[in-house]
Amino acid sequence: MAAATVNELRPAVLDATSEPPPLFDGTTRLYITYTCPHAQRVWILRNYKGLQDKIKLVAINIQNRPAWYKEKVYHVNKVPSLEHNGKVIGESLDLLKYVDSNFEGPTFHLNDPAKKEFAEELTTYSDTFIKILFASFKGDTIKEAGPCFDYLENALHKFNDGPFLLGHDFNMVDIVYITFVEKSQDFLSAVWNYDITAGRPKLARWIEEINKIDAYKSTKTDPKVTVEFFTSVFLLIKKLIDTKNHIRIEPSSAPVTRCTRRHATPEGTWQLKTGMP
Repeated sequence: MAAATVNELRPAVLDATSEPPPLFDGTTRLYITYTCPHAQRVWILRNYKGLQDKIKLVAINIQNRPAWYKEKVYHVNKVPSLEHNGKVIGESLDLLKYVDSNFEGPTFHLNDPAKKEFAEELTTYSDTFIKILFASFKGDTIKEAGPCFDYLENALHKFNDGPFLLGHDFNMVDIVYITFVEKSQDFLSAVWNYDITAGRPKLARWIEEINKIDAYKSTKTDPKVTVEFFTSVFLLIKKLIDTKNHIRIEPSSAPVTRCTRRHATPEGTWQLKTGMP
């Protein structure tokens, strides 16, 4: 299954001062934030299926978003979302299935029952993976993040006919994980000098092979931007925990498959609560 070649300029980022595009005019639009790993998932799939002319990107500044996005596009006010056929759909995992099923181009439909079952298992676990990974950035990072990458290393041993999570072919489940691995790899390397691939040869090869895919490469965030963002959010939270034991940080109860405002952390909103733990 060959991916389409990607060669397009990124559209300008729209903020609170920006006018909206001509909404619901029949154009299909994917609303994203360039640094959001959830939105990046759908962006990769859109590129892989060669839908650059079918699905237009609209980049939103998640920390200074335009009011019209919530009022006129997606009342949930998060990314990613897809404007298609007069309706708006959200949630990255749902959008992956929707785009794969409703648009032309290479499909990720699986005929092998064993691979289909394993893909479903990996996808179901992805929310837990993300929660553990980002929670580790506020604690004993190296010790707590390691098991996440061990999980992927072990998963990559399941099918030995290729470098990807389901073996020979790049698949949707690779998209589900790579955006979070990309950003955590940049952050952990720069801040903790931690190489997530050390002692994990399967993981190293998986990352190497995905980096050869144009549909993915064109969506990557500049590592400096990732490190700056994660440092400003997670190290601040960790410092608060370490120095103010009467402050605790709790993730919101909302699903993690989105990017929202406040601290705009990749898995959503972080709330600061005072009081004893």
